Amino acid sequence: MNSTLFTGSGAALVTPFADGKIDFDALGRLIDLQLTGGTDALVVCGTTGEPSTLTQAEKDAVLGFTLERADGRIPVIMGTGANCTAAAAAQSARAQKMGADGLLVVTPYYNKTTQPGLIAHFSAVADAVSIPVILYNVPSRTGVNLLPETAARLSEHKNILGIKEASGDITQCAELARLCGESMALYSGNDDQTLPMLALGAQGVISVAANIAPDRMHELTSSWFSGDAARSRALQLSLLPLIRQLFSEVNPIPVKAALEIMGVCRADVRLPLVRFSQEKWSALREEIIRLSLPV
Repeated sequence: MNSTLFTGSGAALVTPFADGKIDFDALGRLIDLQLTGGTDALVVCGTTGEPSTLTQAEKDAVLGFTLERADGRIPVIMGTGANCTAAAAAQSARAQKMGADGLLVVTPYYNKTTQPGLIAHFSAVADAVSIPVILYNVPSRTGVNLLPETAARLSEHKNILGIKEASGDITQCAELARLCGESMALYSGNDDQTLPMLALGAQGVISVAANIAPDRMHELTSSWFSGDAARSRALQLSLLPLIRQLFSEVNPIPVKAALEIMGVCRADVRLPLVRFSQEKWSALREEIIRLSLPV
């Protein structure tokens, strides 16, 4: 296997907003929560960070701020995917120049492509940089599925280090592990499938739930790697009701509401997303309290 960028729980960070602008004070609180909670990597400007509504200057500012706040203690990974290959390559090179430790690159969306097109796309992006690239497969968002056989081909590229698999299809995950488990790191892209993916040989998870429960997601993975499967299983099962609430509307709407309940940041999102439905707040709050998270 290529060297692994991180093992454990990577937090897919939200981008906090206040009055239409990025709230850097809140982002600082969120990063500090991750660092004290044991998070193993920070992912900025991924799906949870609403990158499609951020300007390039805002993306640069989020990355720069996160790098400074993390101060080399854990890897900082930048989401640089686009449905234009040239744009994804340019943004990836920009993130590397700014100091990102790695890149998360989603499959092209809307215009989609064929499997050979995916190979060409990701190869071009990986050719543009010299830092690790993690592929991101989330067909429910993009309309295109990166097949395990295609991922296996891409794992031959020296800069393609891993894949965040969020198809939700455990059979596909198993085939991915069979074909690629020895050649690149696998990361669960779904919080509710973290333990099954670990059992298939994954190196960890890139997690939405880690925004609000970084210590639990870190312990879920670290317990597995230390041989305490029972503790890992107990944590996975305990977190399932919360995870269900965090995906009761389109991510990151619910997790931002949870962070507002916890006093970390406001629940503001940018259009076309809107704030969490009022009638769902009490159920989300109950799950936060049940897990003894701060409110």
